[in-house]
Amino acid sequence: MPQIGCDCPVCTSADPRDKRRRCGAYVVSGDAAFLIDTPPELRLACVECGVKKVDAVLLTHAHMDHVAAFDDIRRFNTLNGTKVPCSPGEPEYRGLPFRIVGKPLPCYALPETIGTMRQIFPYISAAGGTNGLFRPQIDFLDNTQAFALGNLRVEALRVEHSFPCCGYLLEERAGGRLGYISDCHEISDAAIEKLRGVDVMVLNCLRVREHPTHLSLERAKGYLARIAPKKAYLIHMCHDFTHVRWLEMLAGTEIEPAYDGLELQV
Repeated sequence: MPQIGCDCPVCTSADPRDKRRRCGAYVVSGDAAFLIDTPPELRLACVECGVKKVDAVLLTHAHMDHVAAFDDIRRFNTLNGTKVPCSPGEPEYRGLPFRIVGKPLPCYALPETIGTMRQIFPYISAAGGTNGLFRPQIDFLDNTQAFALGNLRVEALRVEHSFPCCGYLLEERAGGRLGYISDCHEISDAAIEKLRGVDVMVLNCLRVREHPTHLSLERAKGYLARIAPKKAYLIHMCHDFTHVRWLEMLAGTEIEPAYDGLELQV
């Protein structure tokens, strides 16, 4: 928000919490930091929030509101890269005595998502560019088995979104647990069982009215009642209601609307 050409109370609101970029998250655990999705405003959000370290990317699915800025990952290849000597006459020479050899980033995703990403961004590979041409360097990894990042055990949970999609369960060695599902209209019993009792649950809730591929408020509250998190945050809301109105509708519950720049410690 605001949407193009809209003068509704949300899109014209002066409350900064009503300025909603597309959904993504930045997670820090131990000495590792990673992104969940690369939404269109990724570069602006990283600059605004001072994000300088990214060691991996986790994708939920390949809809453009979640992956459109994937090309911007190249900057983190550079920041994580290594300087090597470079002399005049070499193809990579750009007037500096060194060039940067970028470091590939692992990107964890469902096999179907990886296939779609290769179609959307056919020029991306772990090798990057040649002759001084820089391309994002990505090592795509199947996320169907749990894996470790920093102090976290990460498990992908398939959800129904009328498109191959997953959420994530992040479990810290010290015991903290966070669930993250940005897009879905149905969560399986098996996924709910794995999420049950998490410290924080982040869940999509598009609006109060029903939607064929996203959760409505009542459906989101129903799933949260079964998951029983200590705290829950709703994301991916449309422009039907202001942040203040969402707070009013959720008063007396352990559920709040999220907002851009929200920081949580689990």
